[in-house]
Formats: sequence, structure tokens, C-alpha cells
Amino acid sequence: MGVRIKICGVTTVEAAEAASALGADAVGFVFADSPRQVSIDTALELARHLSPMVTRVAVFRYPSAASVSDVLRHFRPDVIQAEPSVDVIDAIGDSARLLPVFHDSQDLAERVAGYTTDRAPGDAVLLEGQGRGGRGEPPSWERAADVARIAPLVLAGGLAPHNVVDAILKVRPHAVDVSSGVESKTGVKDSGLIAQFIEAARRAERQMEIMQEPAR
Repeated sequence: MGVRIKICGVTTVEAAEAASALGADAVGFVFADSPRQVSIDTALELARHLSPMVTRVAVFRYPSAASVSDVLRHFRPDVIQAEPSVDVIDAIGDSARLLPVFHDSQDLAERVAGYTTDRAPGDAVLLEGQGRGGRGEPPSWERAADVARIAPLVLAGGLAPHNVVDAILKVRPHAVDVSSGVESKTGVKDSGLIAQFIEAARRAERQMEIMQEPAR
């Protein structure tokens, strides 16, 4: 299975249609305070422009259980992306999958290993840069590669068409997540940049396949 691609922070019909048509595997709708924040009604409308094969992700940042429950009740995403807490995990229950968010730090691998100990094998985790997420700051790709050996990794933070090939080849993530790297201005996705990002990620996949081919 190849590297999955998530286009996060979609706010317009044009961006939703482009992501879906160009082959994105997942689209993120931001419900946290952000220039990309959308209402539940807007997310519902945008999601209507996605292929049924595209995973719908509700993106939060340290949410309350009540806010998660409200989105689950009305929007019904496939995945909730949030910093994990007992309240959030309880609010989600069996209604959606949790994509837990981790922020880069020196003890990153230990924290991820501790979290995944009691989780089902194959559960993915998302990695952002240090501190508060959503600012387009990259994590250490070296530490990210360590995490990718522990659990399926969704690599986020600072990715763009010009660096996603290097990121994939160095980190070997399960998925890549882009937001500001495909925007013409803050909060506005550019269909051309989405196309460039997806093409670059697929090119990296092909390079990995060549590298893994046995010598003849």
C-alpha cells in the first residue's frame, strides 16, 4: 500500500473538489480556532463534494468532550484528529477512529511507544512540530523516522510540493498531511499546488518501489 495523502484545512468547494478529483485519500475539516476553521454546516456542504472513498477527518486542538460529541452527532466524520485525552477518547467511543496528535520533542519516541502499548496494532499517530500545532512548523524528520518504526505515522508540519519527496524518502511515513503548503494565501487552498503535492508524493512512492526492487 502506498503513502496516503491528507489535504487538511479545506474551506472551499473548489479545494474539496480538487482534493477529491486529484486523488487525495483524506480531507481535513478544522473545527479548532484557526484561519481554516469551518462550521459544522460548512463541513457538511464541503463533504458533499468528496468522493465516498475520501476519508473525512474532523480536526481539533485540545477539544472538550462536548465539542467532539457535537461534531460526531451532526457531521459524523470517519476520523477525529486531536491531542488524546481520556475525555476525548470516551466521547468518541465507537463513533469514529481517533488519530492522536503528538508534538515533536526529545522524548517523542518514548511518548508514542507508551501511548501505543495498549492500542490495537496498526493504529496510526500524527506528528506535528513542537508546541502548538497548525503553524506549519516541521518536526525533526530523524525523530519522525523513529516513530514511523513504532507505529503507522501521519507526518505533518511544514510539508509542501518542494520537500514532500525528501520527507517521504527519509521518514517512510504511512501518510503525509499538508495544509499551508498548498495555499495561495492563508486559509485558501490552491488547486495547482494540491496537484503538485499529490504528484510529488506519488513520485516518492515510485522511487521507494525502485529502491526496494531486488537486484537482477
